[in-house]
Order: sequence, then C-alpha cells, then structure tokens
Amino acid sequence: MPPRKRRPRGHIEELPSGSFRAIVYGGADPLTGKERRLKATAGSYAEAEVALTQLQRQVDEETHPKSALTVSQAIAQWLQVAKLGETTRERYDDLIRLYITPAFGDLLAAKLDAEMLERFYARLQQCRELCGGRRRAGHTCRPLSSSTVRKIHFILSGALELAVRWRHLGVNRASLARAPSPSRPDPDPPSAAEAAALLNTAWADPDWGLLLWLTMVTGLRRGEVSALRWSHVDFERGTLLVQRANAQPKAGVREKETKTGQHRRVALDERTVGLLRAHRDMVGTRCAALGCDLDDEAWLFSPAPDGSAPYPPHSLTQRYRRLAIKLKLRSTRLHSLRHYSATELLAAGVDLRTVAGRLGHGSGGATTLRIYAAWVDAAGQRAADTMAGIMPQHVVAPERPMSPYETIAAELRDAIASGVFGPGEQLPTVVALAQKHTVAVGTAHRAMALLQAEGLVDVSRGRRAVVSSTRPVDVNVKPL
Repeated sequence: MPPRKRRPRGHIEELPSGSFRAIVYGGADPLTGKERRLKATAGSYAEAEVALTQLQRQVDEETHPKSALTVSQAIAQWLQVAKLGETTRERYDDLIRLYITPAFGDLLAAKLDAEMLERFYARLQQCRELCGGRRRAGHTCRPLSSSTVRKIHFILSGALELAVRWRHLGVNRASLARAPSPSRPDPDPPSAAEAAALLNTAWADPDWGLLLWLTMVTGLRRGEVSALRWSHVDFERGTLLVQRANAQPKAGVREKETKTGQHRRVALDERTVGLLRAHRDMVGTRCAALGCDLDDEAWLFSPAPDGSAPYPPHSLTQRYRRLAIKLKLRSTRLHSLRHYSATELLAAGVDLRTVAGRLGHGSGGATTLRIYAAWVDAAGQRAADTMAGIMPQHVVAPERPMSPYETIAAELRDAIASGVFGPGEQLPTVVALAQKHTVAVGTAHRAMALLQAEGLVDVSRGRRAVVSSTRPVDVNVKPL
C-alpha cells in the first residue's frame, strides 16, 4: 500500500501587485472545524521563503496566533464564557451594539492599540455620537459618563485578554490603554424638610408610605426592598433579614443574590416594627376578605392584594421619580434615600462599621468611607434607635379625593364628623362599600386602612370596623 500523501505545510503565491505571500496551514479549530491559515506578505520571493520558514517554526512551537481575529469575534468568544448577571449582560450587549461594534467591529484585534482606544474614549466623553465637535442642525452633544466608558474599556480589555490566553492574539494592547478615571462619588440625600414632605405625601397610600419609610430607615437598595418577604421580618427580635434582591431584565422580574452576595440582618426600632405589624394586619384582613390566608413567603410590598407578586424595581424608581418631580426635590433618584440613611446615621455619631453593615457594604467600611467620607464613634443597636429619632414625623393628610379609595374615605370621614356614625358604632362592610361605589373590595380596604391610620376607626381581623372612641375631636385635623 503506497504511503499516505502528507498535506503540504505551506506555499508561496504571487499577488497581482507583484508582492509574494507566504501561507502556512496551522491546523483546524476543534469546535468549528475551520482551517487556520497563517499569512505573511513580502516584497520578493526570497523574503517570502524566509517568512514561510518563520511561520512553519511558529506552528511547530505553537507560538502563533490561531486566527486573524476581529474585535467583534473576540467579544463574542468572551461573552460565551464570561460570568455575568442577566442585567449586566444586557447592559453590555447594549454598549457593544451602540458603541463598540460601529467603531471597531470589523477591525482586526491585532490592529487595536492604546492610542486608538484612548482617542475613542476621549471622543465618547465629548459626545456619545462621536460627532467630533462638528455642528449640525438638531444635534446636541451628550457626553458619555466616565463609568459607562470604563465599562466599555472593561469589555474590550477582557475580550482581548481572553484572546491572548486562547492564543488567537499575541498581545492585549487594550491593557496598555488608560480608561477614564472613575467619577468622584457625590451623595445626594434629601434634606430633613424634603424627607418630611416625601413621607407626608407618600403616606396617602399606606403601602407606598411604609415602603419609603423602611427604605430611609434601613438604607436598603431598591432590589432588596422589592425582594422582602414576611418571613424575613423577625417581630420578636426586631430585625430584618436581607438575603435576596430582585432584578428586572428584559425577560421580567428575577430573584437573585444581593449585590455583594452576602446576607445581613438589619436592626429595626420599635416604631418601625409597629408599622410593620399594622401593615401585616391590614394585608391579613385583605386576604381574609379574599378567602385566603397570608402566606409567610408572600412579598412584603406587593401590588397584588394577597402579596403573590413583588413590585418590579423599575416601577419603584419611576414612581419615586414622579413624586420627587411633583415635590420639586433636588434629587429624583430613589437611591438618594439610601444616601439619606447613611449620611444621617454618620452625622448622628453612629460608627462607620455599623453603618457599613446596615448598608450591606462588604468591604468593612472602605466603600462607605469612600462614598460618604466620614469617621465617627458609637456602636450596635444604637443605629436603629438613632434612625428612629432622626426620621421626620409623617402627617396623613390627603389634599382631596383623587382616586376611588380616597373618595370612599372622604365620604366616611364626613359621616363620622357629622355624627351619622358615633363612637363605637359599626361602619358598613367593605363588601357593601365596594358594591355601593362599584369598586373592588381591595379598594374599599384601602379606604378603611386610611381612616385607621388617621385614628378615626378601629379595625380588627374578622370584624367590622367601628368608629374609634378616641378619635380626634376635629377629624379634618390629622394626628401625627
């Protein structure tokens, strides 16, 4: 049997320009099956022979790049193996689509150098559309933030570093480029007057008012507040367990680990525990009217009457923004309430490590110090008691009926004020109120909860609400 003919290791071809190109077979990709070809161009045939020998040696020593990799291909390979959260991956996909692919998508990764990248970063910080300062009708330059440009640098550097490890690339030139310096943290907490205005307005809806109150007291992130369940509240010890967070990728709300991946218990003051008890009683009464029991795994804050679904984090942000714009606050970010909790505790003398523990900063206080720049002395449970003393008093004072439940509450309030319902007398059932006003039973429950918060009625589970015997003399003046 004749010996099997071996594949030629390489050859030289003449180009139309008169130059010569050396081509060497470098094996096949085990995943795609595509052949790898190493190429080098020379001005003469003799130079091409030298290049052919060098390429063959690189193949023998396995020191050659495996392919002529483009930037888009390098990023695609990196995304296949990078461990990224769902929302982070979606954010990176957007950055790649909007900025990286239009600029460098088809460029060979080996040609991407530090100068090119740093000039690209500088132009993005001048205008995200890379207009280069050219004026045109209808265009206004909008700079890209330093944090976003740093994310772009992280994507490029990580993708090329992987390409080097996988021998698709000889050197990662992106690692030589300097990314923009991170922006200096600038906390934007509301003032005491703004915090009071927030609570006074928000408490017209007891669920929303308690959510903002708890955020200000504990400094939880919005995803952590969204992920709270009744089983996370320890009423006996007065603590709140924070172990999960909700994210909202394009596929919908997803429960995940906290930002730092750590669990923590946050101490609560007696006033906050009392508000949570009242909230649980109200939700329990609502569930009883629906013919079900309140599950311990139900969400603490939920748009569903039985707590079966959490509030999406984006909806919390949007609702807070609308409220902040209405009140003309300096900051419209829900995250500013987290800043409020931290700055007020530090200013009140609570020690840095305790504040860091309440906020869930996993660096032993370094992150807290970097953001809030304060050293103070004190300790432990004092944080919860101090926060309770700092919080402004909320006043439940709806300006005028604007929704069905406020209309029902206003009608009952007038009836109590005029003596139609005297102290200790029973009010109509929520079912009767719902039928009279053609609304859902849950809407009538909200009206009753509002009157209970004002001290006008007493509500107990399984019984009809009665007019409080200790109600304020003037029902139009809401008690603190």
